[in-house]
Amino acid sequence: MKRLKSIFWVLFLLLGIVSCVQSDHSDAVAEKPQKLKVGVFNGNGASPVCVIETMEALKIDAGIEPREISAADIMNGQLDKMDVLIFPGGSGSKEFNNMGQEAADIVKDFGQKKDKGLVGICAGGYLMASTPTYPNLNILKTPHTRKYYDRGRGLISFHLNDAGKKIFYELKNTDSIHVQYYDGPIFGQAENSDLKVLGEVNSDIATHKGYPHDFTPGKPAFFTKDFGAGKVFISVGHPEATAGMRWMVPRMARYVANKKLVTYAKPLIRPEINNKEILFYSDTKKLEKRLFWKLLDADPNVVISAMDSLADLRSRPSIRWSIGLLRHKDWNVRLKAAKYILFTEYTAAIPDLDAAVNYEKDPSHKKELQQLLKQLEGYVNGDLPDGDL
Repeated sequence: MKRLKSIFWVLFLLLGIVSCVQSDHSDAVAEKPQKLKVGVFNGNGASPVCVIETMEALKIDAGIEPREISAADIMNGQLDKMDVLIFPGGSGSKEFNNMGQEAADIVKDFGQKKDKGLVGICAGGYLMASTPTYPNLNILKTPHTRKYYDRGRGLISFHLNDAGKKIFYELKNTDSIHVQYYDGPIFGQAENSDLKVLGEVNSDIATHKGYPHDFTPGKPAFFTKDFGAGKVFISVGHPEATAGMRWMVPRMARYVANKKLVTYAKPLIRPEINNKEILFYSDTKKLEKRLFWKLLDADPNVVISAMDSLADLRSRPSIRWSIGLLRHKDWNVRLKAAKYILFTEYTAAIPDLDAAVNYEKDPSHKKELQQLLKQLEGYVNGDLPDGDL
């Protein structure tokens, strides 16, 4: 009888321990924070490159779950599962055309809900501005200036004000900051609108003959506004396409959704690597084109020199041009291309670099590429030093 009682108490204690373990596990699962769900519009008018680069920039943040969203997805109720919708670069009027009036209304309703938000990058700003004669969502009561709208491209300079430094606090001690720009909207009458300007353009962007100068300095570079119970964030330039600045995109998404603004690993926050304005005038464009053709030269040294020159120009398309050079017959060209892709944080090229590693025959070369691949993968899996991902 005593033996039976002993067995009973042992079983009772074991059941209690198992119950506690299960309870603790359930609590841990319940407390796991929900990821911020961010959609990137990919309908006609959205540049495929801008969609890719925006998606890749969002992957920096382990607390964000990005996915592409089409106009059909919007009509099928997929925004109900989203917290933020980003309209990337491309053509604002074509993005509006692809959405159609019904989907446009759904987007506007979504953006006005509590803890929801809309982000417009370049064309996304065109799309949201209340510009006469231009198809738009009529969200920003500030039109962009259509005359001379195609002002040019390049690496432009801007500065943040105190409000901007609270959101992008890593830049609080940086006076002049640079970001890629590609015919982005220049907004007029900002001082009379309900915009909360966060930063202003320093650069005088007028790269075409006959275009007026001294118009863009002082115009908004980044701004936000309340939209019903939600928020809107606009960037006239392309941080998602700027090495060292891509982290600004997930920060925008967190801000409009009223989520905690987490910091990112130091290797991702590198404003210092872009330390001068580079505008693409006619002669700069011609130089870029000549350098592209040199990437196809039979002499590997010419190819490597062209890559260096394109990097100095901060040529945006040259990053994508370098991907094919991972498959060059010359080892030094392959290595140079891999290092350039890593420097520019071009994580969309991870499959290409992985294939280059697998194809590499020389053990020492393979090891060197593997190290570069691991660092590039760290930009999306959080395996980087000094970060809070």
